[in-house]
Amino acid sequence: MNLVLFVQEIHALSAAGLSITEALETLLERDTNPQVQHVMQQLLERLREGLRLSQAMQLQPEVFPPLLVGIVQSAEDTSDLPQALHRYVQYETQLQGLKHKVISAAIYPLILLGVGGGVALFLLGYVVPRFSTVYQGTGRPLPLASRWLLDWGLWMTQHQLAVFMVLGAVLAWASWRVMEWQRSGNWWLVLRAFPGARPRLEILELSRLYLTLSMLLEGGIPIRRAMQLAAAVITPARQSAWNDVRQQVTEGRHLTESMEQHGFSTPVASRLLRVGERSGQIGAMLGKTAAFYESETSRWIDRFSRSFEPILMAIIGIVIGLIVILLYMPVFDLAGSLQ
Repeated sequence: MNLVLFVQEIHALSAAGLSITEALETLLERDTNPQVQHVMQQLLERLREGLRLSQAMQLQPEVFPPLLVGIVQSAEDTSDLPQALHRYVQYETQLQGLKHKVISAAIYPLILLGVGGGVALFLLGYVVPRFSTVYQGTGRPLPLASRWLLDWGLWMTQHQLAVFMVLGAVLAWASWRVMEWQRSGNWWLVLRAFPGARPRLEILELSRLYLTLSMLLEGGIPIRRAMQLAAAVITPARQSAWNDVRQQVTEGRHLTESMEQHGFSTPVASRLLRVGERSGQIGAMLGKTAAFYESETSRWIDRFSRSFEPILMAIIGIVIGLIVILLYMPVFDLAGSLQ
């Protein structure tokens, strides 16, 4: 189910003057997807029983994340549901845009690695053993590097089943990890595969945190509840530190000081958040901080793609070229001896 599209349609219908029940009935009549129909039927049944929309959503946690439920719950108290849904759509659209940039930057290098790795395996597993058979019949000593390459090719031929099993296991594990990151919402952790990306991962995590807090606070949700909901965008490794920040803010400490102490701030963020605390516009300043780092991350992704892809192509070319040169070195030696 496309949650963003669903929320966007509900927002459009409710902003046009329809009640939530009428909006769901309209979508139910139009949609033919059985999964989506089941979700909407469940919501309608709960609404007709007298539950609020947020309460009905809470009964389907596998479809509606706590973040959306919290926003809807807050909007129900202020009778501002269309605006809250619009804010959530903007938030998800912004995250999806960054997600597409990260995935687009990763696709081409992965294709290069797949093609280059496939060519190298073909040379080692098919071409090299056949050259080895030819060279063994000459009775001439081979250069050390060529002999190692030929021995490796023969070993791969003799253990093809084990090689394919290992490769299959590696590919299955990599696919599973990517699917887990996608399912958990931590798609941006794909950047771990690239050198020098760890500092950017930290900045990207902070940017998502600032953006989430900004949306929640701008929607009128109290700071303690907003921090609780924002925990969903933090990696498990930093949950404990975020809980400490929440505890300190509950005890009356400033948000900026607590975030600085536990590593959830940067020099730029600290300056903007202090201004926000003084002016009472902490939500707006969090949004500006997120936009600043989002723009910086987008520029880094573009620069990284332009520089990393040629380097990767050069490395793949060198590896394949080295295999070919080592294969033909005995031929060159033989030709030199004939002259």
